[in-house]
Amino acid sequence: MGYAYGYAQAEDNLCLLARDTLTVRGLRSRYLGVNGNYTIPSNGTSTTNLNADFFWRTTLTDDAIAPFKANSDPEVLEASSGYVAGFNRYVEEIKAGEHPGRHEECRSADWLFALEESDMYRRYLRLSVLASSSVFVDGIATAQPPSSLNLNDTSAEDLLTTLSDAGADSLPFPLGDELPIGSNMYGLSSGATRTGESILFGNPHFPWQETERLYLAHLKVGDSTEIMGAALYGLPAVLIGFNENFAWSHTVSTAYRFTFYELTLNPADPTQYLYEGEFRDMESTDISIEVLEDDGSIGERTRTLYRSKFGPMLTFEAAGVPVLNWTSLKAYTLRDANAENDRLLNQFFRWNQAESLDEFIELHGSVLGVPWVNTVATGPGQKAYYGDVTVVPNVSDAKASSCATALSPVFEQLAPGLPILDGSRADCEWDTDADAPAPGIFGPGNLPTLTRDDWVHNCNDSYWVTNPEEPLTGFAGIIGDEETQRTLRTRKCIQQVQDRLSGADGLPGSVGFDLANLQEVVLGSSVQSEQLARQSVLDTYCPLGTLLSSSGEAVDITEACLVLREWDGTNNLESAGGHIWREFWRGIDPLPITSPEKWLVPFDANDPVNTPAGLNVASPLIQTAFADGVKRIQDSPIAMDATMGEIQQSGIHDESIPVFGGEGFTGSFTIASTRPNDLSDGTYDVTYGNSYIQTVTWDDNGNPVAEGFITYSQSTDPASPYYKDMTKAYSQKQWISFPYTEEAIRSDENLVQYRLFDRIAN
Repeated sequence: MGYAYGYAQAEDNLCLLARDTLTVRGLRSRYLGVNGNYTIPSNGTSTTNLNADFFWRTTLTDDAIAPFKANSDPEVLEASSGYVAGFNRYVEEIKAGEHPGRHEECRSADWLFALEESDMYRRYLRLSVLASSSVFVDGIATAQPPSSLNLNDTSAEDLLTTLSDAGADSLPFPLGDELPIGSNMYGLSSGATRTGESILFGNPHFPWQETERLYLAHLKVGDSTEIMGAALYGLPAVLIGFNENFAWSHTVSTAYRFTFYELTLNPADPTQYLYEGEFRDMESTDISIEVLEDDGSIGERTRTLYRSKFGPMLTFEAAGVPVLNWTSLKAYTLRDANAENDRLLNQFFRWNQAESLDEFIELHGSVLGVPWVNTVATGPGQKAYYGDVTVVPNVSDAKASSCATALSPVFEQLAPGLPILDGSRADCEWDTDADAPAPGIFGPGNLPTLTRDDWVHNCNDSYWVTNPEEPLTGFAGIIGDEETQRTLRTRKCIQQVQDRLSGADGLPGSVGFDLANLQEVVLGSSVQSEQLARQSVLDTYCPLGTLLSSSGEAVDITEACLVLREWDGTNNLESAGGHIWREFWRGIDPLPITSPEKWLVPFDANDPVNTPAGLNVASPLIQTAFADGVKRIQDSPIAMDATMGEIQQSGIHDESIPVFGGEGFTGSFTIASTRPNDLSDGTYDVTYGNSYIQTVTWDDNGNPVAEGFITYSQSTDPASPYYKDMTKAYSQKQWISFPYTEEAIRSDENLVQYRLFDRIAN
């Protein structure tokens, strides 16, 4: 299975995977240039190739990946080995001149290497720390002790003032309010469906570029294991999927996967730190990186990087303000629970082999290897299950308080729930629950779960109102917030289910979901902020004719008002007006979520779906945001009455493919995101958003009935027939059947069959 999977992924995505091999080996500077850029779109990281190489060399060491291999199940080892062999077979064929016209970017490049098994485990660890260490690439790659005595120690009060003055309303992911990656998912049981049969909907919002794309596969091993679904590139398993026994999906969790530790240093030696009354030496490692200079020559850069007993040393800035600084008195280090999570692959391989929903749920807690995502699951005739059963540092609220440092108020303000702990005391080390499978983390008994006969959901807010009828409370702050305002997208997620169960959405037929109306709802492209505020905006601003922009310029809003009055309130391809609303709301979004400048009716924890409400249209900030939004459209090549299909398109393909959907910050459920936002070319170029979509139920014979999309298509090679076929289908909302039974597969008129065993035998 691993051999075939490796061969197929190489056939579809050879160059992207080859570049990722450079990344995990720390060779980007050597082959792609010392001044080249490196990004991780899924967590917001952007740095140089050089810093990336130093970071991954110090993170993905032989010692770091050894536990992943030593503690992995035999199936993990075998599939990983097979993947390497299959991938390398395709590389050999390319280098021998086969597959002409394919993979022109890299087929003759000196950086097209054969895979090694160690590359697989480095890739697994890279994925594991996606929502933790790898957010701090620059801070870890460049952290150095002071070269001379430095006793400057900025107070927490001064830091908060400076950050406020700098406009740093939030820190980068995973510390900020809005995650760069997100997802929507529903688990629907008999109490929420028309048919009485369970339904699962999953929809990660992931990048359309680089290796956090998802790849659709149907894997079968003998008569014992069969699973269909999607995984991130380079992982020979299914991470979100289904079979005849269950279906599941994931969304990014709010829990933190790491903590900072503040170290008290020896003023005479800033590489020694105090622990239990004694100074300890930091571990130092000299790392040399070969680099391709701008003139084509090969040079070298060397740095000494440091680690404490907790993990790597780091520095950190927000809005150019040093927050975690290495002085002669204090320094900061990071312990990352997912850098220690050697159960990641076991979790998914065991799930892929599970024989029932009950076994799936049991494995969720007993393996406890899910790194940073919530899970929703159901099965034929089964209840709907939710769990944020993930790898979380075991830091109770009491410990976070008793081990607080001078900087704790800064992080309480900027990143509630993220502890910064005193690194000089043993009693500030992470605790371990009796039911935890590894030291230093919460066990399943202290992590939120919910099972219901009707429905559960998650759309990236915390576990609190997984179902508003049964709020989940009493968990540690490091896992998530409770009784706090939900995002507009979460409110839309919940409202859509409530309206379907009451019939308030106006869809024909009886209340409840079936596969068809679920598909209609999840791609409907309606906008929560529009429902809450459009009428009051039109009634208040449009009679005025003009509004003042933030620069003091009078902006004629007449045409914008005419278009918004006729807008159908969605971001479907034929809809006109959504772009005006989006640019307006872009100016509102930075306002703090609880700001009285934003809503007249405040948040009520007893009514989290319908509050806050009543946009404060009398606020000068809201008026200015509307004027600025209209002005952005007027100053662009985009017509005020343009339809979404005319201006929003795939940003990764070689032809214009229109894409429906909107941005999460406006309360869109159907996500199409442009990053960065730039209207100068007259288009929204989508590079982010809906990615792998699956809707799954079961027929009378217990066979899964599934339809969905890979929105950006399976291949990144423009010469592939699978480069844009699914994107075109998605553009037209032409749901693609995922054939599961042997009969359905064999009846596919476009079936292409490879016999890779013959290739191995020869």
